[in-house]
Amino acid sequence: MHYITHYQSPLGTILLAACETGLTGLWFDGAKYYACGLDPNPVEKNTPVFDQTKKWLDIYFSGREPDFYPPLHLIGTPFQLLVWDILQKIPYGKTLAYGEIAKRAAAIKGLSQMSPQAAGGAVGHNKISIIIPCHRVVGADGSLTGYAGGIDKKRKLLALEQKRILFDNPSCGCYDNKQINIKKR
Repeated sequence: MHYITHYQSPLGTILLAACETGLTGLWFDGAKYYACGLDPNPVEKNTPVFDQTKKWLDIYFSGREPDFYPPLHLIGTPFQLLVWDILQKIPYGKTLAYGEIAKRAAAIKGLSQMSPQAAGGAVGHNKISIIIPCHRVVGADGSLTGYAGGIDKKRKLLALEQKRILFDNPSCGCYDNKQINIKKR
């Protein structure tokens, strides 16, 4: 059975979904894949998972990095689960390019290479945004591209994590030293 509740964030209303095991979804209202995979008849009910998730979100939106995670119940293909695991390892306040995610996924799968577009497809279908930080994924040139919740929200989430988005060590794919270019779509 799926349960739902809503959270009022500084960036708009967020729909939370969970089962008995953990959080299964977190979507901004109007997001591209809003409520994707959600049971058609969820029950609106507050649960301990939602209490933990709301506490995590309160800390996050206050500008601090939460030091815990609510229980998650990820539902996806093996490839999506692999990519979402890579996303969870992107440090708070850092970004990672789609191409680097593809390289890491290829290495884990024992492949010589993988398409950044394939990685991008899995990133885009992340059902638990913010907590699984798909907003930290950028284009090869550092541009802000492809966020199901909207580029404006992506920009604001990154700004919340640090005042300026900086490039770090290009060899690892995390960036810190040059302002990210924001492409207008």
